[in-house]
Formats: sequence, structure tokens, C-alpha cells
Amino acid sequence: MVDSIRVYQIGLGDIGLAITSILVEREGYAIAGAADINPALKGKDLGELAGLPSGLDIPIQDSITALLSGTEADAAVLTTSSRMEDITPQVLELVDHGLPVVSTCEELVYPKRTHPELTEQIDSAAQKRGVAVLSTGVNPGFLMDFLPMIVSRISRRVEAVRVERVQDAGTRREAFQRKVGAGLSAEQFEKRVAEGNFGHAGLIASVELLAAGLGWQLDSASETIEPVVADQAQKTDYIAIEPGQVAGVYQVGKGIREGHEVITLTFRAAVGEPVSYDRIQMDGDPQLESMFPKGVPGDTATGAITVNAIPLVLQCRPGLRTMADLWPGSE
Repeated sequence: MVDSIRVYQIGLGDIGLAITSILVEREGYAIAGAADINPALKGKDLGELAGLPSGLDIPIQDSITALLSGTEADAAVLTTSSRMEDITPQVLELVDHGLPVVSTCEELVYPKRTHPELTEQIDSAAQKRGVAVLSTGVNPGFLMDFLPMIVSRISRRVEAVRVERVQDAGTRREAFQRKVGAGLSAEQFEKRVAEGNFGHAGLIASVELLAAGLGWQLDSASETIEPVVADQAQKTDYIAIEPGQVAGVYQVGKGIREGHEVITLTFRAAVGEPVSYDRIQMDGDPQLESMFPKGVPGDTATGAITVNAIPLVLQCRPGLRTMADLWPGSE
């Protein structure tokens, strides 16, 4: 019988707890410990927090340092932040302990251009310790980047790729609705954009990861973000939106190659969006289109791909890896 992979969980928000449930129901995994910086969670049982009927008898620690002093693990799952500046010290602490890391940090999915110094720090530390670091998720990490790479493998020639992800944000959790600006005024929306850390994180990462997977050298990558304004009143379980207020975001990421727009990624998430879908369109030989008519459930898919990536990161060559490194034979 193969021993279970022992996993540390760091970050116990909605995504982290979804991963807890998946780890518990899957054979071949064992949760070795859990941590979250929320002081209200310290000492609570992870299983009870995750809503599991029998609990897990795993007390939640309040820091990575405290976690590392307990039961040994084979890998760590890090679901704490979307931003490189926040996640880098956490990754380095885990790597320094000799642990491979799977993260859901959007900016870590492909940070080479946007955060070159932090990328070098993580890559060097991971290589020195002989472990791999990988960030993934449903988006970025799969739908707008890795999946188009897979689709491209049945093309003789790819000339351009367009991916659309359209969602009714009213069906998502409160944190997601507020993340896309639901209920803000136009002025509040613009202020939040100017402050940064707002809207869908990782669109540029997806553009550049997809380009790397296709073997394209881009001239430039850019992103725009605009509000989706409600034309009628909308109400969710968490937010009431009046006409003229923001219902969500419309973001577009573009990749330019040899003067032509070859990658276009459109993300639109708004309360009351009439149709949800994910679609990939590929120009070339042949013309290709792939579509999920009702869209992919983001939280469930992120939890699943994160857990599925744990065995892969244990087998990767050391360093900061990307989903583009995970093609069969690439390692």
C-alpha cells in the first residue's frame, strides 16, 4: 500500500476549506496540520471549521512557524493571498523547511515579468532546497491559459487565441461579489482600481503563461478594467444594487506579437449577467472552438486542480514552475 501524501494547509478561507473537504474524501492524502493568521481560528478543529461531521482532531495554528514545529509533511498547500508581495515570505519559509508548495496565488502563476526579483528569490531558494513551487487554480492556472494550451495541441498552426469567461456574480460567494465591485458607485469603483488589489487578479499572468505554452515571444501584454453598470435593481443574498451602481467588472487582457493582437482574454463577472459560459476560440489550421455552456464552478474547480497538482509538484524538477512546465515529458 502506498503511503499517503502528508499535506500542510495554510490559509483557511473558502478555497482552503474546499480543499480540506477534497483532501479528506480522496484516498492517498492526509492532512498533517493547518494554519491561518486569523486569531479567532487558533486552536479550533479544522474538520469542524470545514463542516465535516466527525471533525479531524487537527487544531489550527496561527502561523507557519508554529505549524512547522509539529507533525512532518511532504508538501504544503498555500491559499492565503492573490499578491506576490504577500505570498513570497510564506513560500520562502516553507521552501526553507524543504517543503514543495502548491499555491493558488494568482500573481504567482506566471510572475516572471511582473515581479522578476521576487520570482528569482523563490526560484533560487527552491532550487537550493531541491523542491518545486507551483501556483494554479481555475483562473488563472487552467481555463484561460492551460486549457487553451491543451486545445492547441490538435492544431497544425495557431494564429490567435480568444478566451471568454462570463459569470453571473450573483451566484457566487459574498467575497467574490465584493471583489468585482458589486454595489459600488462609479467613483468608488475608479478609486478601488487606482488603489490596486481589485477585480480579477492574474489576467496578465494568464496572457503570459498562455504565450509561454504556445512558444510565443510577446511584444507586450496589457490589461484594461471597466465597471459593468446595473441598468435595473439587483439583489443577492449579500448586496443590494441600484440602477447606476456597479454590478461587476469587465476586464480584457491582450498579448501583442509582431505587431498583432494574438491573445485576447475577456473576463466579465457581474450580478445579473444573463448567461454564464467559458469559451475558447482559436484561429489557425483548423479553426477551433471549445465551450462550457454554463461555465465552470470556480471554487470547486480551484479546489480540485490544487489537490490534483500536489503529486505533480512532488515530481517536478526543483524551482519555481508553471503549468506550462507540466506537459508530459517536459520534466
